[in-house]
Amino acid sequence: MNTKTKPEKSRREFLKDLAMGGSSLFLLSAPWLQSFAEDKPVSLSLSDQLSIAVIGTGSRGTLLLTILLKIRETANIRIVAICDNYQPNLQYAQAVCRKNMCEVKTYSDYRELLEQEKLDGVVIATPLTEHAAITMDCLSAGIHTFCEKAMARTPDDVKRMYDAHKSSGKILQIGHQRMFNPIYLEGMRRIKDGEIGQVTQMRAYWHRNNNWRRPLPDNNFDLERQINWRLYKDLSVGLLTELMTHQLQVALWVTGKVPVSVIGTGSNVFWKDGRTVPDSVSLTYTFPDGVQFVYDSMTSNKKYGLEEQILGSKGTIEFEANRFYTEVPPPAPGIRQLINNIEHGIFDNIPIGGESWVPERAVEYKGEELMPEDFYEDSMLQMEAFANFIRQGKIPHRMVEEAYYTSLWTLLGENAIDEERKISMPDHYRI
Repeated sequence: MNTKTKPEKSRREFLKDLAMGGSSLFLLSAPWLQSFAEDKPVSLSLSDQLSIAVIGTGSRGTLLLTILLKIRETANIRIVAICDNYQPNLQYAQAVCRKNMCEVKTYSDYRELLEQEKLDGVVIATPLTEHAAITMDCLSAGIHTFCEKAMARTPDDVKRMYDAHKSSGKILQIGHQRMFNPIYLEGMRRIKDGEIGQVTQMRAYWHRNNNWRRPLPDNNFDLERQINWRLYKDLSVGLLTELMTHQLQVALWVTGKVPVSVIGTGSNVFWKDGRTVPDSVSLTYTFPDGVQFVYDSMTSNKKYGLEEQILGSKGTIEFEANRFYTEVPPPAPGIRQLINNIEHGIFDNIPIGGESWVPERAVEYKGEELMPEDFYEDSMLQMEAFANFIRQGKIPHRMVEEAYYTSLWTLLGENAIDEERKISMPDHYRI
């Protein structure tokens, strides 16, 4: 089966070209591109095959498993085992493997998996509170580890995961797939090359209109916390760890800096169903140069969807919309401009004694595309990079550092909401 489709090949070629031709400032901001720059053919011999296991086969874990199955030939990897303590998830993932002509061993306890299997890498996609223990056990066993975001439920566990990575000498990659999205990479190149001028503000939002509650099989309420763990504060930070952490990582990537403070508020506005995490949040992070990252998220209105907006003195990047805007839009053709002037009454007489100001409305300018829309398989490229890092035996420190501070400041955002005050980072969390 040839899994290297034309779009996938073009994405890889783009990443290679970007890595080899990007400016020094851009490449410093994305050192992980080096794993694509060499683009050496992967040895397809069995002796060079990587053995991978997936721990946690819920919705996200099964998606990553499916991606691994797609790239197993070109990346020369073999999925040898899967693990989940919820049997329906495990059985479904096993069926996915069989459908793709892949027989795997199944485990309900990850510790038994680590004892029984000889692994090169593991992919962890369990609920948030399980990340730290499983990651540290995998690193301690000498296994390169990919763990979904956010890193952990508490700042102390985030620090322990980072320390385990450093002491083990093994890879720890966190699931921030936007770092491998060519649209984001092209936008970041333009930012680092000065095309939007000085970055003066960053804004982001993620709006949904759904309950976020999953049905319980046979209305078995004993499974409530296991199925709906995202809704309970002791197990999750809700919108912050599930959504915002992706967008906060973009802010750290843009600035190359770590915030100095965060303020925030959150509440249960709409869903009065016993959940203990807010269904609406708003936070402002301040960076050392005064630039702010302004964020809000909700689960009761989806009109505005999601976006990361990077505003500069010369232009604006909107990553999710795949748009680049300059502060001085190109003029419309002459006749169109004339018609617009007439339609908007520019030639009307201005009444004496009338208002001396005009409202500053949003500029109606559609900008330009950052990248062709078919360049978007970031999760696949992320998994390919993980295989590359395993073979190289190392991962760029910037990736781990950025993931660490993103997870840490996500949790400090929760503290700001809970304590209703400005929060700074304690010194003992600095790395």
